[in-house]
Amino acid sequence: QVQLAESGGGLVKAGGSLRLSCAASGSKFEVYAVNWFRQAPGKEREFVANINWSGDRTQYGDSVKGRFTVSRDNVKNAAYLQMNSLKPEDTAVYYCVAGPTLAAWDYWGQGTQVTVSS
Repeated sequence: QVQLAESGGGLVKAGGSLRLSCAASGSKFEVYAVNWFRQAPGKEREFVANINWSGDRTQYGDSVKGRFTVSRDNVKNAAYLQMNSLKPEDTAVYYCVAGPTLAAWDYWGQGTQVTVSS
């Protein structure tokens, strides 16, 4: 098992940037793929980005392509989501999710709130 804890959320103005971190503990983090999801009030959960175990393969949701960058540091047992050019519609709770494959969402963090003001 792996335990995940997101951090780095907060309030930012439109056009600003935030970097979310996902700290992992427990089992070997380097064997897990990592997904980032978000959920805004009253909306369905939305895929944001993912990265495979080695970090050489990434995918992004259409709404964040070109603005967000996902990365990981297996030595530090952490994954990151760099968010640039933030928009009010990016406001949501962001979740870090780990699993043995990109399609396996076995372990979830508690989420971190991102609020983008206009």
